[in-house]
Amino acid sequence: MAEAADFQGRGHSPARRWLWRAASLMAGAPLLGALVAGAGAPAAQAAVEATGTRTVAVALDTLTPSAPVKGDTLVISGTVTNKSKSAVTEARVDLRVGPPLSGRTAIDDAAERSPDTAGEVPPLGGKYKVDLAKLAPGVPYTFSLSVPVGKLGLGEDGVYQLGVSVSGDTVDAPYEHVVGVQRTFLPWQPEATGKRTQITYLWPLISTTRLSAQTGSDDQQTPVFENDDLTKELAPGGRLDQLVSLGNQLPVTWVIDPDLLASADAMAGNYRVRSGKTTVPGKSQTVARQWLNSLEKAVQGRKVVALPFADPDLASLAHRGKNVSGSLSQLQPATDAAVSTVDTVLHVKPSVDFAWPVNGAIDPSIVDVATSAGAHKVITRSDSLQDNLSYTPTAARPIGGGTTAVVADTRLSTAFQGDMTSADDSILAVQTFLAQSLAVTLQQPENQRSIVVAPQRMPTAAQAQSMAQALHGLDPERWTQTSDLLAAAAAKPDAEANTKVPGASRYPKKLRNQELSTQAFQEIRTTQDALDKFKAVLSLPDRVDAPFSNAINRALSTSWRGDRTDAEQYRRSVDTYLRTLTDEVQLVPKSDLTLSGRSATIPVTVQNNLLQGVEHLMLRLESGQPTRLKIDGSRDVAEQPIKIDGGHSQSVKFSAAGNANGRVEVTAQLYTVDGKPYGKSMTFKVKVSEVTPTVLLVMAAGVLLLALAGVKMYSQRKRAAARKAAAVTGDGESVPGDERDVDPGQRSDPTPDTGPESANPSDTGEKVDR
Repeated sequence: MAEAADFQGRGHSPARRWLWRAASLMAGAPLLGALVAGAGAPAAQAAVEATGTRTVAVALDTLTPSAPVKGDTLVISGTVTNKSKSAVTEARVDLRVGPPLSGRTAIDDAAERSPDTAGEVPPLGGKYKVDLAKLAPGVPYTFSLSVPVGKLGLGEDGVYQLGVSVSGDTVDAPYEHVVGVQRTFLPWQPEATGKRTQITYLWPLISTTRLSAQTGSDDQQTPVFENDDLTKELAPGGRLDQLVSLGNQLPVTWVIDPDLLASADAMAGNYRVRSGKTTVPGKSQTVARQWLNSLEKAVQGRKVVALPFADPDLASLAHRGKNVSGSLSQLQPATDAAVSTVDTVLHVKPSVDFAWPVNGAIDPSIVDVATSAGAHKVITRSDSLQDNLSYTPTAARPIGGGTTAVVADTRLSTAFQGDMTSADDSILAVQTFLAQSLAVTLQQPENQRSIVVAPQRMPTAAQAQSMAQALHGLDPERWTQTSDLLAAAAAKPDAEANTKVPGASRYPKKLRNQELSTQAFQEIRTTQDALDKFKAVLSLPDRVDAPFSNAINRALSTSWRGDRTDAEQYRRSVDTYLRTLTDEVQLVPKSDLTLSGRSATIPVTVQNNLLQGVEHLMLRLESGQPTRLKIDGSRDVAEQPIKIDGGHSQSVKFSAAGNANGRVEVTAQLYTVDGKPYGKSMTFKVKVSEVTPTVLLVMAAGVLLLALAGVKMYSQRKRAAARKAAAVTGDGESVPGDERDVDPGQRSDPTPDTGPESANPSDTGEKVDR
């Protein structure tokens, strides 16, 4: 066949190659005759175009069993589709099995081989074929092959390349040739080996950030979600639902982001969802409760590893965050929150001794940050901590400082990162995974090793199904046996394995470009400072501490990689909401004042619109010109403590003394007890109208004159009363002309005219002297 290639990944004897070339020349004789005048290179290109295997697409729907044993029957089904514009006649589907591949690299090479090449291995033939006659353009045709394993010609243990080919005649090449082929692998290990490879598979439960910092004003602090997308993942058939239901049946180590548990737990009760500028009630409580119940049952008695709360981006912290004060201090609280969250929600004690940088990529700074919160084990990957060995070493290895690197196998960890929605892609990935795992065991069958598989952080539902299918393919444990991450980290290291952490220059540029920026960490730091000040003045700081601290952790999440815009919006929303709450405690603006006289009081009002009280605040009033206006005696600055219940205000009065006429600018500012400004300052003007000494003297003289006049009037009244008493006789009759009736000091006063005595009775109430 002119399209022949190295299907099995091995060379062939000269005699065999001569026979194949002769057959190809005979098959292509008509075409070569037509191109006799052409050059050699164009003729070869024409032959490739005429006989290329891209004419018909072959897709597999089933391949069972994925790792057969003696006595099994291999069943392969699928579809073939003619991609050309003309019909393919005499079409036939065949199965081809090549000799075993030698090692993991040979598997890589075979998987990457161009589809334009077909196998040199002849088909099984006989009754193990499917005749399809004519393939019309664009029409899919189904096929199914059932072959007893004994007919496949499998010999020694190993990985065999398996090909499904389509042969037929085309308009350009009217003779039988391969027009389509699909290759995969068939692991063959019918009996259990003496020393099986211990395999640890991580099963990640991680999602994106959805909870906001906002909570309701009720006692339960009803949580507010940014959106309701988590419902889709938790609902039956959703991504997280699939991970739980599949993982429940698998021997895996659960790796959980506690933020996901906290979010699902919040959704299980009353919650609200943002909708424009308002919020609406959430309606997925039942979905969340069912998912949490299923997860709690699945993890009982299993190993659970908890990442720090919200899965912080360790590489971003190491490369950018360390340049911003306080950024690394977030890790320890996030680790502490992980323990309490998992224990509270799932009722299991997780391990928090593992750090997992993105894609397992490490450098010295990442290792330092990863272990700064108490973790002693770092999950990395073999494409980061590389080995120059002819075999795959055990995953665990010491890298200094009491830290163990757990090196996940790159080939196995990345086996399911592609699109697994089609059965064909899934089958190819599963068979490649099984083939590579068997190849690891066959490298050194006398030396048992422990390997770890760390897949992508957030596998899709289809990827999770493919992963589960691959693990079920290992269920018979003929060349592997299951283990967990804690046991893998404690395994005896391989003395030949690399223990040198790669330098910073080897960190992948693509991953570095996805990291949070230094500006992002500065914004987070600003929000944290504002939160610390806000908590310090609250009577119930716990009501804001947990929601905002968790939100700040979420702003550091690994899930923001590749989504810089949404990350910025989330940070901004957290900071804006915090500022809104902070501004609820404020100074009430006041108009300018006039200070008439030497002293007076200046009132300043503080309003608390929060639902809880504020305390530990100081109100400071400061004069802009102390020589003209002093506050609180002889000082230019005065302070008074502030304590206000929720929804109330407090008016504080400061004494002020004016020394000179004019306007003075006065500033009021709230401060925390540690001297940090709280909120915005308020400025107003005080007009001082001082009273001069001359004016004071005139006022004093006036007061004195009034006092003297009052004394004179009192004396006159007293003397008049005395004269009247002296002029009255014993029977009540007065004696005119009596010298005793005349006031000595008032000789010029006329003699009072008393008139004749009346005999009538005295008026009622009138006092009569007898």
